Amino acid sequence: MKQIQAVHSEDFKSYDTEKIRERFLLDDLKATDKANFVYSHYDRMITGLITPVNSVVDLGNYDILRAEYFLERRELGVINVGGQGTIVADGTSYDLAKKDCLYLGKGVKEVKFSSKDSSNPAVFYALSAPAHTSYPTTFASHADVFSADLGAVETANQRTISRYIHKDGIQSCQLVMGLTSLSTGSIWNTIPPHTHDRRMEVYFYFDVEPDQRVIHFMGQPQQTRHIVMANHEAVLSPSWSIHSGAGTKNYSFIWGMAGENLDYADMDTFAVGELR
Repeated sequence: MKQIQAVHSEDFKSYDTEKIRERFLLDDLKATDKANFVYSHYDRMITGLITPVNSVVDLGNYDILRAEYFLERRELGVINVGGQGTIVADGTSYDLAKKDCLYLGKGVKEVKFSSKDSSNPAVFYALSAPAHTSYPTTFASHADVFSADLGAVETANQRTISRYIHKDGIQSCQLVMGLTSLSTGSIWNTIPPHTHDRRMEVYFYFDVEPDQRVIHFMGQPQQTRHIVMANHEAVLSPSWSIHSGAGTKNYSFIWGMAGENLDYADMDTFAVGELR
């Protein structure tokens, strides 16, 4: 499992394009019949893709965890961004359509991922954070979770936000997870931009067409930088960084957080005019 260490905000100001991509961009996550994870030292978050095509993929163990099994001291949130798939957790089977979510709590020992159709395989996006207690494995369909329509056509940010794992939804120790889809003609996400000192965040972009890109903005509000991102790529966002983006066409993304609290609204916002 690849590891990414934490970066100081003052050091970040001197980074060029390649170093920013090396320290924050999670690319090459998608691999056929494999689970591909990255371990971040921001709140010990693990980010990855599980892409079963021709065979069942097990949630394996890794030396860095120093554990008997992956979820011995961790929790896991999974959202399917591909075709119909199935997750079997300690013998119980859950079918996930595109944008459905499954939360697996601390203590789940055996997890298996598979696709219904190899010509349209499931693509399971997963986030894992340390857990201090056990919450039950919980399924949530995209149609049934809390959703809100935000933004406007006039500001090119008309979007639907769906919350899955949060204090008023699926219960967790510290993991918060949801999904945002932009409407046709809208490209901007997370406006107004914000930071949150008590949580790190990961953005995962999907439904980005092959010839399109998302320009993800990060850094302190007065020292912004950007990363050009393609489909099925993720980016780490430290607590001192904004996390906002604009695409060359509408797209969707999964946002996930870990840290000190589960309060979705715990953030420090900045007016667009304050950005530099």
